Amino acid sequence: MSFPRYSKYKESGVEWLAQVPEHWEVRRLASFFDERREKVSDKDYPALSVTKNGILPQLETAAKTDDGDNRKRVCVGDFVINSRSDRKGSAGVSHADGSVSLICTVLKPRSQIVPRFIHHLLRSVPFQEEFYRNGKGIVADLWSTNYGEMRNIVLGIPDASEQTAIADFLDVETAKIDGLIAEQERLIELLKEKRQAVISHAVTKGLNPDAPMKDSGVEWIGKVPEHWTVSALSYRYSVQLGKMLDSSKITGEHLRPYLRVFDVQWGEINTEDLPVMDFDEDDRRKFALKEGDLLVNEGGSYPGRSALWLGQMDECYYQKALHRVRVINSESDEARFLYFLMVWAANYGVFSAGGNEATIEHLPAEKLRRHRFPFPPVAEQRDLADFLYQETAKLDTLTAEAQKAITLLQERRSALISAAVTGQIDVRSIHHQEAA
Repeated sequence: MSFPRYSKYKESGVEWLAQVPEHWEVRRLASFFDERREKVSDKDYPALSVTKNGILPQLETAAKTDDGDNRKRVCVGDFVINSRSDRKGSAGVSHADGSVSLICTVLKPRSQIVPRFIHHLLRSVPFQEEFYRNGKGIVADLWSTNYGEMRNIVLGIPDASEQTAIADFLDVETAKIDGLIAEQERLIELLKEKRQAVISHAVTKGLNPDAPMKDSGVEWIGKVPEHWTVSALSYRYSVQLGKMLDSSKITGEHLRPYLRVFDVQWGEINTEDLPVMDFDEDDRRKFALKEGDLLVNEGGSYPGRSALWLGQMDECYYQKALHRVRVINSESDEARFLYFLMVWAANYGVFSAGGNEATIEHLPAEKLRRHRFPFPPVAEQRDLADFLYQETAKLDTLTAEAQKAITLLQERRSALISAAVTGQIDVRSIHHQEAA
């Protein structure tokens, strides 16, 4: 849908606005707002969080401090923005009285300002870019914009009735787009659940629905096909923890690339711009990767996260926080099947605290070796791996398409807001038609 433009424009005198409708006021931000600087305690004024979704009651995940008596007061209708560049987009009009961190700037709109319009204008991408462009800092990628710099940003503002018309239009249109985004997000969740269900059923029940079943003897595995074996990983695979990082060995005669924890994602391994470390002859024998090795995250936030090494480089090694899991007998086991076993176990919570097995958030080698898994005969392992790669690829393609749709919708939402609040489109008649 295309939207009309205003009949007449004028130069704003500033690059970020360029031309604005002729009848709009063009003045510094300080002409439309007063800074609220009253310091209060969160005992009297409930703590609020300044997020990319607006101003919310303080989140459970928010960093807490002992300085609750040293905060800024916020009143209903105030606009609050986080001044730090690494929190870009964290801003909004508050719908509740409360308090925020001193790092935030609190603006009290003057009488001619409609808060709903300001919520869209001051959260728009062009304004956010201009806001942080005016900031100062001692490092290139982190700086703050205080009110002294913010107050001089030039805004283009229509009268209150037009602000209301633009806000009404954007409330309706963004709600429609948000609804479409929510549908795609629900689809992604369904696809994720479907993917997990397909993997779970295949690695614990196989593909033959008529196969006789037996109790696995492991509570979280349940029943498995009668002809499958349930055994500890150590009976079928060797597990080797990687080399301890040593800053004194980043130079030397035997420098070799190595993988870090974050280079190993689910099913993917990054081999670009890897660091190097000195690996002597013994280390190279011990820590060299071979095609078909499975790399498993030892712990942290993603215990069990795995990916297969497919010989992406002629020579590569791995750090201590990764396990290399290698098939002992290729005539008995298929590492691709083990990869899907790891996906299933990690999703089930086997490797995490609070999961269905009494485990910890760390997955040391001895724990991994002792974990018991179901193993079909090797030919069936290969068939199951082939099946799962095909099925998960289909689901991953659908997920990627849904994510692409979300990205396009978000871009559309952002562009629509930016165009409306800077006067690049005239939505007054559209508002009137819908209101009639």
